Amino acid sequence: MTKQATIETIMRRRMHGLYLSRRCEDLETLARELLGLHSWFARNVPFSALIRGSDINGWKTRLIKTWLYRGTLHGVAYEDLPELLALSAGEQKDGYFSWLSKAHGAETIRGIADEVIRLMEDGVYSRREFRRIFADRYDSNVIEDVFSSWGGVFVYLARLGKVAFQDMTSRDFDLISAEPNASFHDVLPHLLRRYFAAYGPATLADAAYFFGISKEDAAELPRLPFDGFDRLELDGKAYYYNETADMNDVPELTLLSGFDPIIVSYTSENRFNLPREYRSKVILKSGICLPTIAVNGQVAGVWNIKKNTPLVEFFKPQPKRLENAALERVESIIWRTRFGTGGH
Repeated sequence: MTKQATIETIMRRRMHGLYLSRRCEDLETLARELLGLHSWFARNVPFSALIRGSDINGWKTRLIKTWLYRGTLHGVAYEDLPELLALSAGEQKDGYFSWLSKAHGAETIRGIADEVIRLMEDGVYSRREFRRIFADRYDSNVIEDVFSSWGGVFVYLARLGKVAFQDMTSRDFDLISAEPNASFHDVLPHLLRRYFAAYGPATLADAAYFFGISKEDAAELPRLPFDGFDRLELDGKAYYYNETADMNDVPELTLLSGFDPIIVSYTSENRFNLPREYRSKVILKSGICLPTIAVNGQVAGVWNIKKNTPLVEFFKPQPKRLENAALERVESIIWRTRFGTGGH
């Protein structure tokens, strides 16, 4: 098999595993199989689900939003949280806690975290109110870091399974009980298998990137058992996946959500569907990954919705029928998001 044929095989299998060439009608099933849906912008969750054929009725409260891999927000099935959170269980694996502790002291951060929980039990849920309450106890630098809009102490509490957003669109935090139920080394083999089942063919480096595994822990991955997985080789690297009997062809036209799993779930050199010349147009310097349009599996443009108006921009001229089809699909997302329906 030629290199190009191997890449095409990888793309076809990935699009199948990530429900881009087939449907997943249930939102919770989709979130479980994809190990969460990226939700830095809440609307990316219904967009991603609709693109994959899911029913999004009541989507705002069907999933729970919290910080997972690489400090990113994901919408996940509640029952999945204890296992997923085990990847960063313990302060030694929580880079955000380490950063806060180095800046302000571990005991200070733990003390603030404990007080936040007590206040939440008394009915305080908004970041603004926490800032007001703590303002007379700590200097402005502590307040800015601990109650940062990027998460602050709430990332630490979320990693402990104590805090999350039960409404995907809310800015107020909720108390939950989803403490990690095992150690990092206990859950890693199973989560790797789940990753390769959905995201494969993928390399061990891809898996380490996806889960935000440290270099030290990533060095242990080759020692784990990979029996039951198929593999293929490309440029001397092994790609693991589950063999699938029935697979559809790569669609001619595919909408991808912002932070779509097929783009952000692999190392940069393994994002085969994102041509190098378009990367800066899709993944901005701020880290934001725009909603895109793929033609025959390759990103060829971007789309958006502004003031309920569909916007489509191809990077190079495309046949008029593809331009019209892309606009129709974005219009359909506007309508289905408004009325909470699903399907293609």
